[in-house]
Amino acid sequence: MTDNALGWMLDQALQGVPHALDAILFSTDGLLIAHSAGLGRDDAEPLAAGLSASAALARQNSGTLADGPRGWRQSIDEYEGGYRLLMAAGPGAMLAATASTRVNLGELTYQLQKLVQRVGKELTSPPRQDTGSPS
Repeated sequence: MTDNALGWMLDQALQGVPHALDAILFSTDGLLIAHSAGLGRDDAEPLAAGLSASAALARQNSGTLADGPRGWRQSIDEYEGGYRLLMAAGPGAMLAATASTRVNLGELTYQLQKLVQRVGKELTSPPRQDTGSPS
């Protein structure tokens, strides 16, 4: 998806959360699907690639828990200037949001989970098909 058709949904989810900065939706293999208005495509694409790797590590490291690797749901990273929330958004899709240190993390998490539940089918990135040339 290259036209950012779902960007408005990300903007709407962030709107009600003071100090939320931006959000991206991307496939589990790191391809950008949508980004909020506060984040340009040139910044969103490498962020999606890096966060897909973070999510893969989180899933792999959850293997020591009783649920196993498929039990991972979300991660929160804390930085000097704020937070980044990363969560599964359906089969093949991930959702991430960035916020300042003044954000209410519970409210941000709630709004993103509502978004995933409300439009889960639209947020799903189907598995890629073989793009080889026809025989």
